[in-house]
Amino acid sequence: MDGVLVVAKPIGPTSHDVVGLVRRLSATKRVGHGGTLDPFASGVLPVFLGKATRLVEYHLGDRKRYRATVCFGASSTTDDLEGALTPAAGSAPAREDVAAALEQFRGPIEQRPPAFSAIKVAGRRAYALARAGQSVELAPRAVTIHELGLVEWDDAIAGEPVAIVDVECSAGTYVRSLARDLGGAVGNAAYLGALVRTASGPFRLEDATSLDDVRSAAEAGPERFASLLRPIDAGLDLPSIAVPDAALGAIARGQAIGVPPGTGSLDAEVPVRLVDRDGRLVAIGRLVGTKMLPDKVLVDAAEPVG
Repeated sequence: MDGVLVVAKPIGPTSHDVVGLVRRLSATKRVGHGGTLDPFASGVLPVFLGKATRLVEYHLGDRKRYRATVCFGASSTTDDLEGALTPAAGSAPAREDVAAALEQFRGPIEQRPPAFSAIKVAGRRAYALARAGQSVELAPRAVTIHELGLVEWDDAIAGEPVAIVDVECSAGTYVRSLARDLGGAVGNAAYLGALVRTASGPFRLEDATSLDDVRSAAEAGPERFASLLRPIDAGLDLPSIAVPDAALGAIARGQAIGVPPGTGSLDAEVPVRLVDRDGRLVAIGRLVGTKMLPDKVLVDAAEPVG
């Protein structure tokens, strides 16, 4: 089983749980995911199987899109609904206050990660220190909020309005921190009440497969399960070079080849997709001098190529 399975993760299981389930159902040892979702969050979780696991690193910088429920009127120890809540001292914000405050969060910003996060502090996870009662103050990090919009507003409960916002952000952004900071920006407090990841790079929630459908496909047999998989390089946003048939054998053996004629200028720092005449990915390479060196060979030397 080699390919990308775009899963619609439900609320409840961890990302690791989903990987474990896919590993069992597919009878495939090498399985990984393309970006953690907290248990209380749902949405797009790309899962990589077999040879596709070697390409996960190229997806780690993919933008993410979320629909977030921001609850005003209280702060949370974890910055989300799972923490202990403390009522806010200030008056509840109006819709126009929140809409205006969003502007300061668009574009490049400095963001302080939640104390309850997996970031390591002196070799220990921050959440472990926080659970042990130790004070955790993490250094701000540079992230980018590409898009941020208020799509729904509910102030039916006095003093506890709820905003639904759409967020498109860089990898490494904490939407929990965004909710917390938005509360502070309007002179109140807020926490993340719900989160749905609607896109991870090119993978969209409307195209994702539910875990029930994944289970049903596995019960129907390996061929049906394999039909859910996208190619190993699905969504891979890298330049592509067609390799001549005569050079495919060398690529399969991990040997450098000359840059194919008509390739054009190449950046030595940017990985390149090396494909055969049918567009099948055979390797990820990089320019070294005047040669193209395969860093990750994705076909076996004995496997027919071309």
